[in-house]
Amino acid sequence: MDSVKQGEGTMLGKPLEILLVEDNEAHAKIVERGLKNHRIANRLHHVPDGKAALDYVFRRGEFSDPEVSPRPHVILLDLRLPKVDGLEVLKTIKEDKEARRIPVIVLTTSEAEKDVMTAYDNHANAYLTKPVDFDKFAQQMNDLGFFWLCWNVNPDGAAQTQ
Repeated sequence: MDSVKQGEGTMLGKPLEILLVEDNEAHAKIVERGLKNHRIANRLHHVPDGKAALDYVFRRGEFSDPEVSPRPHVILLDLRLPKVDGLEVLKTIKEDKEARRIPVIVLTTSEAEKDVMTAYDNHANAYLTKPVDFDKFAQQMNDLGFFWLCWNVNPDGAAQTQ
């Protein structure tokens, strides 16, 4: 099920769309809180499994309406997901001519070299390990948001600056 959380404002004058693919509700709340506290996310769309993530990205089923599933500026993707594994989600997105342009950031607890290598082999844009400490996790979300949503040049337009 998709949930949209409204932030305090935007950084570009238009909503910033982030798709969070995370099955752990506690981790999803930390990401949401970290982004909201730093005013990074204007709209956070959370899906709890890999199948829902693919349905969202490719606008299938309950996500067929672009008003419900706007194209994300960035995807935060956990690896260990029910229904469809996160690495398979990544591979499927990066094999699609249009969807591959969406930056996908693996955000996981796994530090396994195999997972890191497989993620980059499947064209992950970044691989971040979730810190255990809440303050460090919140700072990581702040830094991540500023880089990918403000400083990075987005393929669907100009640089994402204020």
